[in-house]
Amino acid sequence: MVKAIRDGVEAASANSAANATTVGEKVPPPVAGEIAASVDGRDITLGFFGTMRPMQDSVLAARGGGLEIYEEVLRDWQCFSTFQQRQRAVVSCEWDVTPGAKDRRSRMAADSLKAQLDAIGFDSATNKMLFGLWYGYAVGECLWSTSSREVVLERLKVKKARRFNFDIDGGLRLQTLMTGYEGELMPERKFWTFNTGSDNDDDPYGLGLGHYCYWPVWLKKNGYKFWSMLLDKFGMPTGVGKYPAGTTPEEQRKLLQAVAAIQSSSGVIIPDGMLIEFLEAARSGTVGNEGFVDRMDAAIAKVILSQTMTTDNGSSKSQSQTHMDVREEVVKGDADLICSSFNNGPAKWLTDWNYPGATPPKVWRKIDPPEDLGMLAERDTKIYAMGFEPTEEYVQNTYGDGWVKKAAPVPPIAAGLPGGPPLPGTTQSPAPAFADPIVSPSDVAGELALQADTLSSDAASALIDEIKQILETSTSLQEFEQRLLTAYPKLGVKDIAAVLRDALIAAELTGRNDLEVGN
Repeated sequence: MVKAIRDGVEAASANSAANATTVGEKVPPPVAGEIAASVDGRDITLGFFGTMRPMQDSVLAARGGGLEIYEEVLRDWQCFSTFQQRQRAVVSCEWDVTPGAKDRRSRMAADSLKAQLDAIGFDSATNKMLFGLWYGYAVGECLWSTSSREVVLERLKVKKARRFNFDIDGGLRLQTLMTGYEGELMPERKFWTFNTGSDNDDDPYGLGLGHYCYWPVWLKKNGYKFWSMLLDKFGMPTGVGKYPAGTTPEEQRKLLQAVAAIQSSSGVIIPDGMLIEFLEAARSGTVGNEGFVDRMDAAIAKVILSQTMTTDNGSSKSQSQTHMDVREEVVKGDADLICSSFNNGPAKWLTDWNYPGATPPKVWRKIDPPEDLGMLAERDTKIYAMGFEPTEEYVQNTYGDGWVKKAAPVPPIAAGLPGGPPLPGTTQSPAPAFADPIVSPSDVAGELALQADTLSSDAASALIDEIKQILETSTSLQEFEQRLLTAYPKLGVKDIAAVLRDALIAAELTGRNDLEVGN
């Protein structure tokens, strides 16, 4: 057994030594820069290209058009309503700006950015930029003002995405009537671009929801066309005119006109000897067409919202809640993407210009729903029962302002004790007794007070005894007051005054010493 264990340990040690880096072995340095760059013909997915980057969208390539195709798709009511639900869900959430760091300049940068976004209507700009989810990318022009002491974002104007394209280096270009497809190269830090849906970082066009909704919408449109033909054919029976042999062509024409007039006229006339009958359809077929259209609508809802029950009827509350949770996850992802794009763009640019060296602030949206205070209170009650007590800060952060800690109740005085209720069978409470002060020497001041109390205890006891004797022999408070004033010059307060004088001197000297040593 011992030999087997020794052999196993030696084998493990040899294996570790073989895998370890030999001391002194030269480790290859990291390779800086990008190797698989999408330039200079190194990207085989682009095929033949010139100075412009082609759009990697198979639907647009097959249909021979641009983003105007997806503009037409968005006119479908199911696409518009579901996309608007996703879009408004982001904009409806409150936004905030937090400093990138705790230093003063970073906080100033955050305050400046928040004020500027309030002034330009950040929700409106975000709503338009979110169309990048539909088209794959969105472009907003930043209108900067340099008239004041700092650069100010006066307005953020979102442009039509199909007016812009990208060159092979990723530069943004504006297409015009004069420049054509290649367009004019736009300056840096002028346009905020937001793209989404692409499976790589080299494609600035992204891939929007319109790409995935095109075919369901196309099929639904054709389904409606055949459904309309079906309703036209089977909604009203087909009229059949019968005429006897030897009927002239002119009379046949009149009979055909009478059959056609049945569709719109309340009454018709036909030549004598002729007959009009109706041909009924054996089955309607409308259920199949309606089901097909519903299937396409469900496909569109799944593409845009990743679920269907927030647009169509759900079978149960639990399933609907599950689908709502899925939608909220999608919305939170949209908010994170759009905020991250803005933080890496205009937010960073403004910080670099106005507060060099500061950490750029972060814009974010409060997507998470508020917590159920009833459930929180129930949970806190259980934790309190376990022996834990919440702090005032936690209570105010959780339940809001307006809460203060409840004062501890004063314990009642037992019957028969001084100041308490009378004992059973009696009508008078005991006379109040004078208690010695309780001092807790938790610091230097407490220790000095305790020493003063100890040194003056004898003199204080004698003084108290004299006052008690006057009180007990007085018949009224007025008499006690008069006798106390008369006896005051003769009371033994000199010893107590001497102790208090020494204690005050010691306290002053202690305070001066603390200031000098920096305590």
